[in-house]
Amino acid sequence: MKYTKVFVDAIGYELGPNVVTSSELEKRIAPMLETLHLPPGQLEALTGIRERRWWNPGFALSEGAARAARKALAQTGLSAADMGALIYAGVCREHSEPATAAAVAGSLGVKPGTAVFDISNACLGVLNGMLDIANRIELGQIKAGLVVSCESSREINDSMITHMLADRSFECLRLSLATLTGGSGAAAVILTDGAFNGGHKKHRLLGGVYRSACEHHKLCIWHRDKMSTDATAVLKHGVALGRQTWTDLLAELNMRAEEFGKVICHQVGGTHKKTVLDALGIPENKDFSTYEYLGNMGTAALPATAAIADEREFLAPGDNAAFLGIGSGLNTIMLGIKW
Repeated sequence: MKYTKVFVDAIGYELGPNVVTSSELEKRIAPMLETLHLPPGQLEALTGIRERRWWNPGFALSEGAARAARKALAQTGLSAADMGALIYAGVCREHSEPATAAAVAGSLGVKPGTAVFDISNACLGVLNGMLDIANRIELGQIKAGLVVSCESSREINDSMITHMLADRSFECLRLSLATLTGGSGAAAVILTDGAFNGGHKKHRLLGGVYRSACEHHKLCIWHRDKMSTDATAVLKHGVALGRQTWTDLLAELNMRAEEFGKVICHQVGGTHKKTVLDALGIPENKDFSTYEYLGNMGTAALPATAAIADEREFLAPGDNAAFLGIGSGLNTIMLGIKW
């Protein structure tokens, strides 16, 4: 996929207000660690995550998404009425129906002709939403669109800790550990045809590719109040898939790897980051990470990290930046953006 008239105009984000350290979570599963004769400090040592954020109990996902959206709109001078589509792309949803996007749209005040719906694709949801809107813009169907998401890890962590204390086996710990890396946050991405004159920076979407290896769809499953992740297998097969997708992206955009000066990866943890970058031959100094203090915020992780990288001037005007998304399924999406 290549684009000639699609721009990322703004990325907004909102973080959960409650800081939860890895040591705090370990104290809650201390009986399990004692049963398995494991010393404290394992969670941070294995993942590189010191802390993450949680929303307050009962916080509405649509409110988090709307806050991030308002921040993105404020950067551009655009209004919700300018959006031709609004997509909610989070893993977490307020209910089975209607779409959580409807609650966000109602809060923001979109026009009646706006397409409003949810999509779901594990941690890739926001990238999927960006491609959906980019296609609509490229086809001339809309001039601007908004992708939002909001993820909450408090509820699944509380549930899994209860499960871990009931089943103190090493196998339970192995399949549950990834859940404890989860963080809470919201993100919003505005894409336009570049015609809006708001005096703000615009980043041209060059194109993107996607690839799947769905024979591995059972490696990470979130079902109601229980989550199971074979982290070792996800990393092994995910890295192999990511290597193939990276090759596809370079071919699609007719670029060499060294032409990408910056990369933003999906934020999982230290081992994942190093293994992925090494497999793709990308120097670590080209990457910007937030997992150390935000954990894995699911669909919100990559866009929020890109926004923070922009705020801290890691992403500079003229940079060729690659967004590298790998999600359960297994599925990958990689995008090229001229910053």
